[in-house]
Amino acid sequence: MFQHHGKRDSEICSDDSRDRSRLVVVEEPSNILVIERVKSFHCLYHVLLGALSPIDGITPERLKIRELVGRVKNNGVQEVIIATNPNTKGEITAQYIKEVLSPLGVTVSRIAYGLPMGSDIEFADEVTLGKALEGRRQI
Repeated sequence: MFQHHGKRDSEICSDDSRDRSRLVVVEEPSNILVIERVKSFHCLYHVLLGALSPIDGITPERLKIRELVGRVKNNGVQEVIIATNPNTKGEITAQYIKEVLSPLGVTVSRIAYGLPMGSDIEFADEVTLGKALEGRRQI
């Protein structure tokens, strides 16, 4: 269990003002604290307790993926927002979750990433700029 400004994770789950149709999937409990700082976004969370890394022996069975599938099937979740880290392990984990949840008919989305606000394009590396272009949105 974690605490955030006096709130325990069980308090987040029991908070009736949260959007129960959306579930944010994170790697570690500490990731919830970061997302909770976005005051306008109130939903529920699912903590995987890691990210897939076959070379390190972290397989789907060692993460809380089976429990995620159960929550989606049984709790009226309409969208799963994957907020794993934007690195190789996080990407592999996100793709695996998308494949596992695909037959359930739930919307699976991924947090956007790319250029941080206030940065200059000329200093961005190719991968970051590529992801920013992929994640573009209409204005």
